[in-house]
Formats: sequence, structure tokens, C-alpha cells
Amino acid sequence: MDNYSEAVKTNTEVKDKKFVPTIESLLKRKPIQMPQEIYNASGIKVFGKRIKSLIYTTDLAIIKNNNADGVIAVYPFTPQIAINQAIIELSSTPVFVGVGGGTTTGQRSIDIALNAELTGAYGVVLNAPTKNELIFEMKERLDIPIIITIVSEKEDFESRINAGASIFNVSGGANTAKIVRQIREKHPNFPIIATGGPTPESISETIKAGANTITYTPPAVGDIFSEMMEEYRYRIINNLENKNK
Repeated sequence: MDNYSEAVKTNTEVKDKKFVPTIESLLKRKPIQMPQEIYNASGIKVFGKRIKSLIYTTDLAIIKNNNADGVIAVYPFTPQIAINQAIIELSSTPVFVGVGGGTTTGQRSIDIALNAELTGAYGVVLNAPTKNELIFEMKERLDIPIIITIVSEKEDFESRINAGASIFNVSGGANTAKIVRQIREKHPNFPIIATGGPTPESISETIKAGANTITYTPPAVGDIFSEMMEEYRYRIINNLENKNK
């Protein structure tokens, strides 16, 4: 049997007292796995797809090598149609793309958002400084969810909802769980995406506070490659030492 055939394995995992058959292979497995704690979230159903995890990246290699339910592609530069199209076309899962709201605003943001919808995006993400007038105008043009970023518990949540926001994207650093909890007190059923933080405990806390979907920031490609090279060096040195014995 060749190496590829040997690499294909079928395992059975126990999850929530249910047996989950798991099929993996050496070449098809996803190196970047979502933390198990994320699967305790309820998820948000968007166009029939239940999304519990979103990977926060614009790196095409990472987008093709993870097991998240979707991609949230927001970057600290002027939104560009070419970047959004490349990510949407490459991803095998739903993509939510950034369309500005801060420096980039007005008709330009609306045009980028409309193009994203026509290209296949599942939703568009607006930055925290976005004015309610822009949300309202965009809502008139789009048929996909508008996700507004929330960074403080002092924001006027009601005005965002009334303007046409479909989902909140809470990104409050260490205060994320606190913000989510405050939103939940006033809006028990409003969809919330939130950053989960770097630890299993912080992810669980955010979900317990009321987040439906968790965004996960993966390690950088350079860090992943560095670990791989370290492993290669170890193997080669080991093999050479064994040969010289």
C-alpha cells in the first residue's frame, strides 16, 4: 500500500456523548484547527448555513487550510475589490468581507459592498466609526447581512439596529465578554459575533456571556513554518546521528 493510502484513516471521536466519525488524510487534513470550546456556541444561521466559528485572516494559504465555518476578512487598509474577490473565490466556506466605514465611507463603501454581494460574500463588515446614515443607505441596496463592529459598552446599540445592522461584531479586547453581556441584557436574541481571545477560558467566557459565533485569530504563517522547519531539522539531525553510530 502506498504512503497516501496508508495516510487515509477513519477515526471515531466522542463529542457531547455522540460518536463522530472523523476521516482525515495526510494531504487533505486541515493543519489549523478551531479550539473545541467554540463548538459550545449556538452559531448564527446565515442563508441556511450554521456558523459557529470564523477565522480572522486575509492570508490565502491559511484560508485553504483551516476547519472554521467561515472567514471574516477585515484588514487595516482601504478595502479593495480585487482582494475581496480573491478571498471569496478561493474560500470553500462563507466569507464576510470588510467594506470600510472609517476612512473609506459613503458611496465608495456602498459600491464595494454591492460588489462583494454580487461576487458571493455572505455579509459585509463595517468598522466601528461608521455613521448610522451609511448603514441605512447600505441596507437599502444590499440583500446580505450588514455587520457593524462594536468596540465599547457605551455605544448606542439600539440606533445601530434601527439603522439596519443585522449582526454585531464585538471586538473589545479584554472587555469583549463584558460588552457582549451588556448587549444580551437589552437584546436577548440579536445575533452577536465576538472575538474569543487567546485561551480556552476566554473563549468559554465570551460564549457564556452570550456570543453566538466566535472569531479566531490563527498563528501567522511564519510562526507555523518556523515550527515545521524546527521539526525537519530535528528529524534530519536524528537520522544523521543514527547513521553515524
